[in-house]
Amino acid sequence: MKNYKLEITFLILVILISIAGFWKLFIRADAKPIGVHFLHITTSLLCLVLLLIQLIHIDQKSFSSHRKLGLAIFAMAPLVVATVALLSVHSANKAIVTGKEDALIVQNVMVTVELGLVILFSFFLRRNRNLHGAFLLSSGILFMVIALFFALLSFVPLNKIDGPETFYRFGTAAITAGCIGSIVSLIFFFKSMRNGWPWLLAGSFFFFNGYINSLLHKENGIQPLTEFVGSIDQMEIFMLTLIGFFAFAVNCLVCG
Repeated sequence: MKNYKLEITFLILVILISIAGFWKLFIRADAKPIGVHFLHITTSLLCLVLLLIQLIHIDQKSFSSHRKLGLAIFAMAPLVVATVALLSVHSANKAIVTGKEDALIVQNVMVTVELGLVILFSFFLRRNRNLHGAFLLSSGILFMVIALFFALLSFVPLNKIDGPETFYRFGTAAITAGCIGSIVSLIFFFKSMRNGWPWLLAGSFFFFNGYINSLLHKENGIQPLTEFVGSIDQMEIFMLTLIGFFAFAVNCLVCG
């Protein structure tokens, strides 16, 4: 019988890295968190904890408890995606107010779409337990890489930005986090090559996003994209995403 000790360890690490990565928003002396930040960190951590508890139930062969808790995942996942979409629009809007482009606009928008697709596929393939699990667990790569990026900027001296002359470290931290995410994805792919391809997909997202980002930079497209995303009404994008994903989840439950 397959054991899930490695996957459990992975989710625990993702939770710890997420806490470390976003500590600046909540703990440091000049922290000024607002509602969207609290909503984002709360929903993200809660979703990761639910996945962890589900995985522990599977590892302990408590399949009945796993199925019951699965209903909570169906309810929580749309809220997580809606919150990520809200945060992306908020970030772009904040950049517009200051008259700057959003340096993370491509990653923010693309990760919102990619996280949504990963979750949609996991719902759609829920009768295929192996692929369903691989898609859900591989979503942790998205959370891990983003949190690791911020953790590197905060705690690793070689990645800390001390002024304009060290701004290149922003890109170094992003590449480092993406590479670590890809390595983790490869580990899980080789653990189960037949059903592990969702891990490869998740691990490739950040490099694909980086490529899109470089193309937009060459075409001076970052500022127009920032202005477009920042012009979207934050409450509308949150509600539309939440209702859309929730409707899809309900449809999967009813028709699946």
